[in-house]
Amino acid sequence: MSISKLKHMLKRLETRVEADAERNGPAGEQLQKRLWEATTDRFTWVTQYAKTKNEHWIEEGRPTPYEHFPPHPYFRSIFDLLDQSHVTWFEKSRDMMLSWACVAYLTLGAMTNDSRGVLFQTQKEDKVIQLIDYAKCLYRTQPKWLREAFPLAKPIEKQADLQLQFANGSCITGIPGGADQIRSYHPWSYLNDESSFQPEAGECFNEALAVVKGKIIFNSSAGPGWYADARHDIIRSED
Repeated sequence: MSISKLKHMLKRLETRVEADAERNGPAGEQLQKRLWEATTDRFTWVTQYAKTKNEHWIEEGRPTPYEHFPPHPYFRSIFDLLDQSHVTWFEKSRDMMLSWACVAYLTLGAMTNDSRGVLFQTQKEDKVIQLIDYAKCLYRTQPKWLREAFPLAKPIEKQADLQLQFANGSCITGIPGGADQIRSYHPWSYLNDESSFQPEAGECFNEALAVVKGKIIFNSSAGPGWYADARHDIIRSED
């Protein structure tokens, strides 16, 4: 995160703390301190406050399907890298929870900042609905006081399958594959998940460069094709 952006975030939170403290006295100050501690560091948020859902929890002998991120140090490295980069490429394996980490990073950004558009894209609509469900799960499993501090535009059960809208004007939207799907949006951030399986991933990247001013994330397992070449700076002749 740049120094100017950090100063802006700190100033905004300080203003909010002062206003709430004036209204609510010591109780308000204590709440703002808890909000600050919970949301200013993404690693803290995912390992202590928001939870993922594991559909294989019984087979894996877990006590519940809902658990915080495991406190693996590489998650902190992922969030630090995303803070520092406009465009980020990830090669992943299934057990790394990379998709969950990318969704968490962008969800917290939308939840805690006004009027931020976030775009998720996968090859098919059912897969991008799954990513939106990740965001909804992370939001829903937070403590009540966090959800009340960062409310949704409407109850989560009334939200569309392809959207998560916040009362602050931010919105996470899911779209299926295809470069033409991006052109009507001008989001703060864009996540292209499982890019190796999207025939138009290269065109999607070019469209994202044109419209996204914040974070562009491409995330996929390694495989032959445009994504692998682009990830490793390989240029091939069209012949």
